[in-house]
Amino acid sequence: MLGNFLIGLREGLEAALVVSILIAYLVKSDRRSQLPWIWLGVFAAIALSVGFTLFLGLQSRQLTFRSQELLGGTLSIIAAGFVTWMIFWMASAASHIAGDLRGRVDDAAGRWWSLALLAFLAVGREGMETALILWSNTRTATGRDLPDGVPTSHEPLVGALLGLATAVVLGYLMYRGAIRLNLTKFFTWTGVFLIFVAAGVLAYGVHDLQEADFLPGLHNLAFDVSHVIDPSSWLGTVLKGVFNFSPQTTWAEAGVWTAYVAIVLPLFIWRLRTRSRAAATPPAQTTAV
Repeated sequence: MLGNFLIGLREGLEAALVVSILIAYLVKSDRRSQLPWIWLGVFAAIALSVGFTLFLGLQSRQLTFRSQELLGGTLSIIAAGFVTWMIFWMASAASHIAGDLRGRVDDAAGRWWSLALLAFLAVGREGMETALILWSNTRTATGRDLPDGVPTSHEPLVGALLGLATAVVLGYLMYRGAIRLNLTKFFTWTGVFLIFVAAGVLAYGVHDLQEADFLPGLHNLAFDVSHVIDPSSWLGTVLKGVFNFSPQTTWAEAGVWTAYVAIVLPLFIWRLRTRSRAAATPPAQTTAV
C-alpha cells in the first residue's frame, strides 16, 4: 500500500502540476475561453488510462498460467523502465517545466485541438505509466495466482487511489497559492526511493519469466531467509508490497536487482550533482573591448 501510495502521489502530482500550470497560464493571459479544451484533453487521458488498466486486468485473467507469467514479467520490466525514465526526467525538468509548458501553450494558441492534445499527452503519459506500474505492483499482492483470479487484498489499489487523491489536492492548493512545495527536493527524495522500488519490480519481472520457463534458474536460490522473514508476517508483507522483496530469491533476481541499483543510483546522484553545480555556476560575462 505504501509503495503504491507513493507512486500514485508522485505520478499524480506530476500530472496535477502540468494541469495547474496550463490552467494558470491561460487564466493569467486572459484566455479563459480555451480552458474547456484543456479539460477535454485531461478527461480523455484519464479515460484512456482507466481503460488501459481494465484491459490489463481482464486480459490477464483469460490467459493460461504460463502466458500470465510471461505477460506479467514483460510488463514488469517495461514498468521498471518507465519508472527509471520518469525519475531522471523529472529530476532535470522540475526547475524549468513551467517555462516549457508556457511556450507550448503559446505555440498552440488559436488551435483548440492543439491545446487538447497538449493536455492529453501530458496527462496521458503519466496515466499510462501509472496504470502499468500499479498493475505490475498489484499483481504481487492481490493473489494473481488464484484460480478464480479473486484478489486477496484491495490495499494496493486503495494506496494508489489515496496517492492520486492527495496529488489532486496538492495540485489544487499549489494552483491557489495556498502552499508551496520545493519540487526539486520532493522529486529528488522520491526518486531515490523509487529506484529501489523499480529494482524490485525489475527483479520480480525476471522471477515471472523464470516461472514461465522463459528464463532458467527458477530453483537456483541465491538465499532463502523465509525462516527469518515469514512472507505472511507484517514485515514480509511490507517488504513485498513496497520493494517486491522475496525471502526466496533466485540468483537471476539478485543479480538483476544488484546491477540495477549499482548502475542507476550512482547515475542519479551524479545527475543531481551535475545539475546543482550548473545551477550554482554564474553565467559567463563578456567584456567589451
